[in-house]
Amino acid sequence: MENKDLMDSILEDFELLERHISVLRTVKANEPIGLIRLSEITEIPKHKVRYSLKLLERDGIIIATPDGAVVSDEYGHYLELMTEYIGHLEDRIHVLRDMLDGGS
Repeated sequence: MENKDLMDSILEDFELLERHISVLRTVKANEPIGLIRLSEITEIPKHKVRYSLKLLERDGIIIATPDGAVVSDEYGHYLELMTEYIGHLEDRIHVLRDMLDGGS
């Protein structure tokens, strides 16, 4: 069913964003921290933690060190941007809900 594929794709994107934020906040709370410990604390499989770390490092939010991952000076700014972004998504969801409620 095509509609389910679309909904699954959107849900997967939200879950990915949730995972990235969980990994980032866990790094901040436990820095420096390694992959295995991050996986244990978050209960996220290592391969998924590794992917989140890779993207967060690519975006300059975390830094890999010999002792483990640490957050960069961009951490606070990133959280502010993410908060704004999530607010924007909430607004868009309300618009979509209104469209669905108003249409038949």
